[in-house]
Amino acid sequence: MNIVIAGGSGFLGRPLTAALVHDGHDVIILTRGATGSPPRGARAVTWNPNGESGAWAAAIDGAAAVINLAGESIAEKRWTAAHKQRILDSRVAATRSLVAAIRGAAAPPSVFVSGSAVGYYGPLGADVVTEQRGPGADFLAGVCERWEQEATRAASDRTRVACIRTGIVLEKDGGALPQMLPPFKFGAGGPVGSGRQYWPWIHRDDWVALVRWVIATPAASGAVNATAPHPVTSKTFATALGRVMHRPAFMAAPAFALRLLLGEMADALLLSGQNAVPAKAERAGFQFAYRDVDEALRAILR
Repeated sequence: MNIVIAGGSGFLGRPLTAALVHDGHDVIILTRGATGSPPRGARAVTWNPNGESGAWAAAIDGAAAVINLAGESIAEKRWTAAHKQRILDSRVAATRSLVAAIRGAAAPPSVFVSGSAVGYYGPLGADVVTEQRGPGADFLAGVCERWEQEATRAASDRTRVACIRTGIVLEKDGGALPQMLPPFKFGAGGPVGSGRQYWPWIHRDDWVALVRWVIATPAASGAVNATAPHPVTSKTFATALGRVMHRPAFMAAPAFALRLLLGEMADALLLSGQNAVPAKAERAGFQFAYRDVDEALRAILR
């Protein structure tokens, strides 16, 4: 089948593209014309995610699935007011463009898989969080809520919409994990802040498999938590990482230092979390390869 991916050249998009190409699909990457080639086996189409459709929408007309991973990086820069606006606008505008193309297509895709994040729920304690939970009230929750609202406008009797609420994706070539490793290598690793906040993690292989499963599963619609079945606290995660690396894990990173370094982003991304579980995916029969954080870290760092 033909599959279109917006944001297909990043940490998540590249392995997803590779998996879909390996499955025998024809994959088109929507690109803004930046330097660099599309992932191997895919072809690129230039687009302008400005909130409107365009000539590029011809790639969507007749596609079986459209996947939306486009948006400004959340953790790359300190959160100034201007950067927060870019984080929001980039997601809303890109999604609005894709929805306009889908709604204008003579043969719209049967499924639209749009990105989101567990930040939708806002900072929470130890309560188990499923897809039934409502949105939080902080910045990231507001971004995710707007993002999903735009995506659901593509829903029709011809197009199913699923919003993938992604947790902390683990792999050694990107995401959060490589930034965690240096302190542990030097024997100075440990939990972040109090260590009691939950980190809803997922191995990247499982994330890729989950998106492929959503594409192929008609029952998978609406919000889908892309997290492993067993979230862990920051302290438990640090202990597991130290165990796998054969390093101590008792040097906590103090909250005040992280706030000085990262500002508002520290509380949103590191010092709080959600005990989010993949209730919908497990109920519908999705099988995780990595359910335990020790097993996932061993597979990544072996």
